[in-house]
Amino acid sequence: MKPTLSNLKPPKGSRHRRGRVGRGMGSKLGKTSGAGNKGQQSRRGYSRRRGFEGGQMPLHRRMPKRGFANPFSRDLSIVNVETLNAFEAGAVIGPEELALEGLVHARRKGIKILGDGDLKVALTVKAHAFSKSAQEKITAAGGTTEILS
Repeated sequence: MKPTLSNLKPPKGSRHRRGRVGRGMGSKLGKTSGAGNKGQQSRRGYSRRRGFEGGQMPLHRRMPKRGFANPFSRDLSIVNVETLNAFEAGAVIGPEELALEGLVHARRKGIKILGDGDLKVALTVKAHAFSKSAQEKITAAGGTTEILS
């Protein structure tokens, strides 16, 4: 029979009766109510914390620490000189313009211009950092660079 709105049923085995705990030996969950015999885990209110391995040193503490987080690192978005060709000549390009164009993430703290590719238009570029080759290519194209603090 084809299922229609009038004869829908849940899939077989997907719906279970709620088991009633502690209601006699015939119920399969009498006496100890499925908690086993004695010990911490059989007591009321017991809840094992995440990662607990019965007193054994937990995996997340057995694993060695890795790496190093440099507290002085700068989170910079990177833009190559070649992508700046998308702007028209004489434009002033700063972080806002690059974000509007979708070239940088707004989350990042700053912008660094790198010298990959060639620049064909004269632009005024404002960024937090420039590579030496990027600075040379921008000035060679007739533009200027301005470092933001």
